[in-house]
Amino acid sequence: MLCFPNCKINLGLYVTERRDDGYHNIETVFYPLPWEDVLEIVPSDKTELHLHGKSITGDSKSNLVLKAFALLKEQFGDAIPNLDIHLLKNIPMGAGLGGGSSDGAFMLKLLNDYCNLDLDDKTLAALALRLGSDCPFFIHNTPQFAEGRGEQMTPIPLDLSGYSIQVICPRIHVATATAFKSINPRPAQFDLRKLDAVPVTQWKQHIHNDFEKPVFRDYPQIASIKDYLYAEGALFASMSGSGSSVFGIFEKGKKAETKSYPETFYI
Repeated sequence: MLCFPNCKINLGLYVTERRDDGYHNIETVFYPLPWEDVLEIVPSDKTELHLHGKSITGDSKSNLVLKAFALLKEQFGDAIPNLDIHLLKNIPMGAGLGGGSSDGAFMLKLLNDYCNLDLDDKTLAALALRLGSDCPFFIHNTPQFAEGRGEQMTPIPLDLSGYSIQVICPRIHVATATAFKSINPRPAQFDLRKLDAVPVTQWKQHIHNDFEKPVFRDYPQIASIKDYLYAEGALFASMSGSGSSVFGIFEKGKKAETKSYPETFYI
């Protein structure tokens, strides 16, 4: 059985409060994009994860796909059989696009279908939260205003299909934990629940990503990508998550020239 975990971008990102549990409260809008990994499961005598792709890093044992498998195996026992798991990574890692979180969430959905577990989205989202703060988003996979750690979500009627979106990922890994340490939390300066009521041409004046200031200071190459997208005609450009990817929203059919950036996505 095969599925295609997709990525997300953050439209605005405010870090509003440092929590007693060590996490931070945020406000953001998660918006799904069809830049996809490929996840396949096939019957096997033992469970093993096979990683494919040029940008694979880290220990496969810590991969959220295996953690998702173990989570359901613990709960459902023999209903979850041994599987060969193949994951082809297309979404760049450490880019603020949620690729790893998507893989974990999609593994839950894939096993739910394959093993006929009959879990509803509410239950799957609760399980996904045990994998990571933004994993529940990929259970719903529609535009969502997110708060708390990112797990408290409200659907918003935002449709960007009338625009072209371009994502550029430099080969820079920004550590999320380090990025959070550079943030001074403060109240959100714009209510992102109202984002759909503001024309995209005005977003630049209203919304921003709190991570940009510290990340751009440490990685000026990322800041230059945002400047470049605006110079090429983007209506709005921003870093996604804690970086390092930067996206631009253009009039339909327009985009920036990206020969200097090998990892790009465009719709």
